[in-house]
Amino acid sequence: MEGIEMARKKFSPEFKAEAVRAVVESSRTVAEVARDHGIGSETLRNWVNAYRRDHADELPEISEPERAELARLRKEVRELKAEREFLGKAAAFFAKEFR
Repeated sequence: MEGIEMARKKFSPEFKAEAVRAVVESSRTVAEVARDHGIGSETLRNWVNAYRRDHADELPEISEPERAELARLRKEVRELKAEREFLGKAAAFFAKEFR
């Protein structure tokens, strides 16, 4: 890839803060938020990690069991959302078939 330069996108501090807030203050994954905002997931992950480093003293401390439970619940929410989306598509398919 010699001679090819990729232009780096510039994002406003407000845009970055909004994207980071969408990850930190919700149960949504970095990949989901990145897709919704039209940015790369690694870019957003870097912003979130920087935010967490810079604001470590402001973040509430949670124990290891709480952290594990939170991870389990987030996974369950993602799975349930995927199931709901699938069932909605299946219902639409069968409604269309029986017309």
